[in-house]
Amino acid sequence: MLKPILRTVAAVTFVALSSTAHAYDLPGLNLGSTSFYDGSPVPAGPGWYLEEYLTYSRASRFNDANGDKLNLPRQDLVVVAPTTQIIYVGQPWANGAMPGFTLINTSLAHVDVDDGLHNAALSSRAGFGDLTVGPFLQLPTMTREDGSPLLTQRVEADITIPVGAYDRNRSINPGSNFWSFNPYYAATYWFSPTWSASGRFMYLWNGKNNDPQAGFGDVSNTQAGQALHANLTVQYALSQSLSVGLNGYWLKQITDTQVEGHAVSGRREKVWAIGPGLIYAFSKEDVLSVNAYFEQQAENRTEGDKLVLNWLHKF
Repeated sequence: MLKPILRTVAAVTFVALSSTAHAYDLPGLNLGSTSFYDGSPVPAGPGWYLEEYLTYSRASRFNDANGDKLNLPRQDLVVVAPTTQIIYVGQPWANGAMPGFTLINTSLAHVDVDDGLHNAALSSRAGFGDLTVGPFLQLPTMTREDGSPLLTQRVEADITIPVGAYDRNRSINPGSNFWSFNPYYAATYWFSPTWSASGRFMYLWNGKNNDPQAGFGDVSNTQAGQALHANLTVQYALSQSLSVGLNGYWLKQITDTQVEGHAVSGRREKVWAIGPGLIYAFSKEDVLSVNAYFEQQAENRTEGDKLVLNWLHKF
């Protein structure tokens, strides 16, 4: 039986990470930023953790409601987005559950967009992003008769506070200029000591933007629609420290965006992606993961490729 660090390492990434660029209605979301062993407890037990992410994404399509490219001469977007996350895990309760909370900030270090029209249609800015805060509860691990893990689970309620840089005349901003509520349930199930699958299932509600982007015209407020999204992965433990696997994400907006309280059809967003990844534990206190994604069938949002590097450290 493996005694792996990696059984409990994974979704120490409790993050509600941003997709970093909002050229459409939805705010930044955790699309593929968490993957392997999601739902598992932190590897080194209660205490303070620092998690650093670096996301590099490149999109060559800005898609419409039918999944076709917008009618622009060029559609190139490159984003480099660092994320800092602070995690606190409390002492276990009598039943083994562990409470905690997290603080997350994703900013845009570099944004390069080209619409072929001297950026008359698409424009961007770098800067400090919104702040996400979230209490969570790590549920007790369910085990088999031999003591090996069977199921780990976590629930968290994330709230995004609109403190990030925002300019209504820019189509891509670090901040969204509205509050969001993004709770989730995450779990990892072990088929055997080496094979397992993980999922994080999220719901998104957005508040009103009282300074809407200029593209909406002369209106007093807008409200992005609600959405469902999920991160999914299958992982195989090659050793106590190294696991490899296939990961992906899925997003579907389920209600219309509203403009001054009236629903506007034809703006719902969706996309899915798949790609390889790995996670390596140098120790219980230091863990590195690498994930790549290739997006498919995007509607009303960008479509491209993404690379996410993640490092976890316990103080």
